[in-house]
Amino acid sequence: MTGLPRALAAVALAAVAVAAPASPAAASHCPSVTVPGAERQVVACLDDLTTKGTLVTGHTDQSDWSGLNSAGALNPSGVPGMQIDGYFPDTSTGNTNHGWNHDAQFVLRLPRQWNGGLVVAGSPGNRETYANDFTISDWALARGYAYAATDKGNTGVTFYRDGTRPGDAVAEWNHRVSQLAAAAKAVVRQRYGRPARTTIAAGQSNGGYLVRWQLENRPDLFDGGVDWEGVLWTATGPNLLTFLPPALRAYPAGDTAGMTEAGFTGETSFLWPFHYSYYWDLTQRLYREEFDPGYDGDLEAGTPFCASGTPACDTDYDYASRPAAVRQAVARIGLTGKIKRPLITVHGTLDTLLPIGVVSDAYAKMISDKHRDRLFRYYRFEGGNHVDGLYSAYPDRIRPLLPCFRSAFTALESWLGRGTPPPSATLPRPTTGDLENTCALTA
Repeated sequence: MTGLPRALAAVALAAVAVAAPASPAAASHCPSVTVPGAERQVVACLDDLTTKGTLVTGHTDQSDWSGLNSAGALNPSGVPGMQIDGYFPDTSTGNTNHGWNHDAQFVLRLPRQWNGGLVVAGSPGNRETYANDFTISDWALARGYAYAATDKGNTGVTFYRDGTRPGDAVAEWNHRVSQLAAAAKAVVRQRYGRPARTTIAAGQSNGGYLVRWQLENRPDLFDGGVDWEGVLWTATGPNLLTFLPPALRAYPAGDTAGMTEAGFTGETSFLWPFHYSYYWDLTQRLYREEFDPGYDGDLEAGTPFCASGTPACDTDYDYASRPAAVRQAVARIGLTGKIKRPLITVHGTLDTLLPIGVVSDAYAKMISDKHRDRLFRYYRFEGGNHVDGLYSAYPDRIRPLLPCFRSAFTALESWLGRGTPPPSATLPRPTTGDLENTCALTA
């Protein structure tokens, strides 16, 4: 696809972050808090915890969140408070922020004016700690929430090297979010003298998967969650390894029917060239290596863009025919649909990495099959793509989903406060208005 900078492609899966040096901002006047279980913590009291301020003081890393939002997205600023950067004990070293070369990094932000709530997030893709700073942290802080985020315990395009068994790296993601949520609750109590009234899980893509998993498995830690196009892992499919290989075969062959069968509807065809070049192949190889490292023998994450028929080529990967151990590895981290806290899912119909029909539509059915509909709202947005960074290339066809995520978050607040969110719906793309900053959950 012409006219799109190569750097934008990095937003897809794993931005390799430059080190964001820790600011020498004085911490002597900060309230004393201790992050339970942390191996290291660095505290700073800042005049502005949002990205407008932290970009200046070195308390964020823009490469972590670059490309996830559209250029015209507006964010609040001017939220004073305390930031704690640190890490939990871990053996992997992919996260280079602050020059620590240590995974399981976290950030906690505690606004001076607190509303009694806490938002906990895991990073999308294979990004690092600050990946949600623009999309989630700024807005949550301005509403008075404390905020906590984790890099999930392993980062970068070789995340699959972490652990000893297939699936261990992804399993650690879930553990790290739970670990941080528990620690953040303790920190909030220390800082404000009372426990958080509400704890909300929030996340995009891999971060959305983490929201789903936490609400299924750790309802003791959360009151509800907002899932923005979360990845779906199920042992029997669908999952990334069932729909990406057919797309890698069909797209180069011009097989539109094959693309549709894989879940990529014809209305997304204008996005296929970009996603073939930057998303599908890399995503398939990385996650196949995580769950099925034996498929390509001694190779690591296969051969990029190998032609069908090449030995051990991911283009020809057939999940259903692989050994039972592969499905067992996926089952360890898989979702069931048995959510135990209120969940709102937001997904775009033009998502060309995680096709809505085989991801969130499928998860909605899983929830229904578990008779958990009363805990679920699902908003499908026509024109929404996987990342808002492509909006400038197709402003007449795509709509950014960041404002829709925020509308969903507001609806969850009302829901937890004994309100009633709008019913699940498929929402048309507006033909007028500021699509980068407004979004309604009703037609």
